Amino acid sequence: MLPVIYTSMAKKYFKKLKDKQLKNIFKDSIWKIRNNPSIGEAKAGDLKGLYSLDIYYNHTNYELAYRISKLENGNIVVIIMAGTRENFYKELKRYL
Repeated sequence: MLPVIYTSMAKKYFKKLKDKQLKNIFKDSIWKIRNNPSIGEAKAGDLKGLYSLDIYYNHTNYELAYRISKLENGNIVVIIMAGTRENFYKELKRYL
């Protein structure tokens, strides 16, 4: 299982998230990513090197963007951003 770190933007999103069931779904998704980093969809173009995982909850689509970074002693999962699908990629490009 790979270690995980969060960007400040991802930390802020998870801190503001009030729905406990949705929070647990995100935690489970991150656990799955840690066990199998290629579970998400690899992005191309401007977002090359990033992966995204689609999460569907309560009639709403959510996205989880992450990157696999290589370190001297192995790989690490970097959770970059999470949020609803609406304007997600536009905000992600602005953040990067």
